[in-house]
Amino acid sequence: MSTSSVSAPGATPLRQDARTIGLIGLAHGSSHFFHMLLPPLFPWLIAEFGFSYSELGLLVTVFFVVSGVGQALAGFLVDKVGARPVLFFALACFALAGLVAGTAGGYAGLVVAAALAGLGNAPFHPVDFTILNKRVSQVRLGHAFSVHGISGNLGWATAPLFMAGIATATGSWRIACLSGAALAVLVLAVMVWQRDALDDRQGAWAHQSTPGAAGAPPAEHPMAFLRLPSVWLCFSFFFWSTCALSAIQSFASPALQTMYGLPLSLTALVVTGYMLCGAAGMVVGGFLVGRVARLEKIISVCLAAAAVLLVLVGTGWLPGMAAVVVAALAGLGTGIASPSRDMLIKRAAPPGATGRVYGTVYSGLDLGFSVAAPVFGALLDRGLTGGIFYGSALALLLSVGSAALVGAGVAAQVRRSAATPA
Repeated sequence: MSTSSVSAPGATPLRQDARTIGLIGLAHGSSHFFHMLLPPLFPWLIAEFGFSYSELGLLVTVFFVVSGVGQALAGFLVDKVGARPVLFFALACFALAGLVAGTAGGYAGLVVAAALAGLGNAPFHPVDFTILNKRVSQVRLGHAFSVHGISGNLGWATAPLFMAGIATATGSWRIACLSGAALAVLVLAVMVWQRDALDDRQGAWAHQSTPGAAGAPPAEHPMAFLRLPSVWLCFSFFFWSTCALSAIQSFASPALQTMYGLPLSLTALVVTGYMLCGAAGMVVGGFLVGRVARLEKIISVCLAAAAVLLVLVGTGWLPGMAAVVVAALAGLGTGIASPSRDMLIKRAAPPGATGRVYGTVYSGLDLGFSVAAPVFGALLDRGLTGGIFYGSALALLLSVGSAALVGAGVAAQVRRSAATPA
């Protein structure tokens, strides 16, 4: 048996794995940053153009409809041409989206900017997970998924501070958008400079099945993975969990302002706090992934706890700042569950279909954002502020059910494989 550094699990140098993980973390953080290109600027857009929250929620819908359709297709493209060139294209789309937003003369221009940002966001999960699964040692994959999730939350947490901070300091939301475009160009330059660490076509990794290799399953039709119930259950999990996240990201701040009489400058901290708590949870979750066999148990307990906290906020019983803190702490539960979620998808994916499976499954995230934004926006327009938190809690509980079914399916598959004679 070969003992080369290529074939021995965990033999890849830490520095090499860390460089790839760090670059993918930076790229993923950038994608999440551009989820929030426009939402932090909603108060400025209302002041200048007189838009309603329902109209602004529709901009979020445009972003995620384009991203969702594109993400499912991007998985096939990544499997065919490789992840790295698709990553470069995505970052270029972000730069263009910031430029278009900064020069928009009205609603139509903002719709175009949202569509361009959605096009840029579309390939990120199939790109990221393809590169991580191929270039990072098996022993470090749990930590890689943890860093990936943390970077996304940091992107979400940074965007409101960056966009609203620049808009406040300069008195111009347009300068904030153009600054976002400059940030995308900078990240793209880093990726091109370090492109050798992102090449998913190099070599063979021990934990990847090579088509035609001994023990590898026979090649299947490219669409065969769509027959797997686990793929669609993972899709539904992302749909429901993202509906909850959409409510918190876009509408928790104005809802808390109305319910508890707090200034917007304080309630705006709930999104940053939720994401930072989520990032802290992901650090813990990265260690749990390698120590717990039934990952759906971690997911269920953590998301159910987060749902309870959100219901508590929705009752209006808490003191003002306590409500902001409790809503932010709900992010801890979703964060701990996140690495287990990503590893559960990996276990459910057939060999050789990484990009396609992640692209399809994560398009549920985009669908959740696109559906939830106008629904929760309409609740807020009608003064149903508690519904923002009750609805997000319900969505989390529905995602728990999906995760439980995925875990049961994976466990059954493992039992069948163990019972099959060699």
